[in-house]
Amino acid sequence: MDHMTAALTDRVQRSFSRSFPSYHDAAGPQAWIAGRLVQELRRGGAPRRFASAFELGCGTGHLTHLLCRDFGFGTLYLNDLAPEARLTAQAAGAAFLLGDAQQIEWPAMLGLVASASMIQWLQDPAQLLKKAAAALAPGGWLAISGYGPEQYRELARLGSSARAPGLCRPEHLAAAVDGPLEVVQTGERVRQRYFPTPRQVLDHLRKTGVNGQARKTWTKSTLARFTAEYARSFGTGAGVPLTYHPVWIIARKHG
Repeated sequence: MDHMTAALTDRVQRSFSRSFPSYHDAAGPQAWIAGRLVQELRRGGAPRRFASAFELGCGTGHLTHLLCRDFGFGTLYLNDLAPEARLTAQAAGAAFLLGDAQQIEWPAMLGLVASASMIQWLQDPAQLLKKAAAALAPGGWLAISGYGPEQYRELARLGSSARAPGLCRPEHLAAAVDGPLEVVQTGERVRQRYFPTPRQVLDHLRKTGVNGQARKTWTKSTLARFTAEYARSFGTGAGVPLTYHPVWIIARKHG
């Protein structure tokens, strides 16, 4: 891992650890994509029970809870950068693997590799998808979501560095695994969430830890300037928007 990637990984870990107590209730869009991922996995014909499964970036358990509700597992492994996520694993009766999913040793011959709202933090999401494809047993399933280039477009227009580095389109997810896996379905959705004020946009980002890429330290004047510009550029009668662009893939390994 090069220094830049290591530094980003450290910032993201600290950001999500700080936000862990507030994340679950504040992360509405992340909860939506977790639900959509499980819905598409079922719709695609996945079995109702897997001998083994590995969830990357489990966090507070949005995806974990839905997977355990809708599927059975012989062995379930959960991973996250934040040590606090061990509580999610304990609640699910799962083994917990702490660390960067790109660096830790994975279980082999998995029936399912799943992840929601994590791969966008990677410099090269395709590399992780290829690793996931290799870790699957023949007939194993992949269910992964990230975010596309319209994610937080309001922040990008105002010059923010808060956007994650690995934003990609559904076709990029498909291209990364096409060959070893049969792509069952890809999808995307551009959604906007409205807040009463720009300050509440920032509070939302802080509570969900998704500003881990940002290096900005706010002062009273820079905060006032940002909120005024955000309201001027994007304000509507319904408040100010924040755009989410979830993307996802469901795929199955040949064999």
